[in-house]
Amino acid sequence: RHGSRLFSSLPSASVRLPSEVGRDLQGAQRSTGAMAAGGVIVYEDIFEILDQDADGKRFDRVSRFRCRSAFESDLQIDINVDIYKLEIGTKFTLVLAPTLSLDGTPEDSAYDQSGKESLADSYEYVMYGKVFKKQDENEGGIRRSAVTISFGGLLMQLKADPKNLQDVDIDNRLYVLIRKIS
Repeated sequence: RHGSRLFSSLPSASVRLPSEVGRDLQGAQRSTGAMAAGGVIVYEDIFEILDQDADGKRFDRVSRFRCRSAFESDLQIDINVDIYKLEIGTKFTLVLAPTLSLDGTPEDSAYDQSGKESLADSYEYVMYGKVFKKQDENEGGIRRSAVTISFGGLLMQLKADPKNLQDVDIDNRLYVLIRKIS
């Protein structure tokens, strides 16, 4: 029932998402409480992979990817490449959400085996983690926020316009959801 969907550290079950929710962005960035999935998405953008393991490969099954969006957001993310293959030049949609529930209901502590629809249904790779660092930066007169999230040891750092990350704070628990678009 889950097809080729790949999950890493995912505590909730999922099935198929309605087609009107979570479509590719088609050139427009959604963020800060987007309407998709009942407003549960706190950040969404399309990124292109620019580099892989620039500082050398430290683990056999994990690669660190450096990515950039058309909106000049920068992303570094660790991905388990044994279960989800990515290449330089690949474009993908990345979403941050505090819950997989389409109506915004907070997650239960128990694993959901109900098979009800979830946000994860239209994505291929999902991780669950905790924001442990957020800081504002000023690079050459351009204000940006940098958010760092740990997914059980795999790390992600996202640098973007502060208004696009205003709903992301230290100690938030978030899902990152990824789907290739090319």
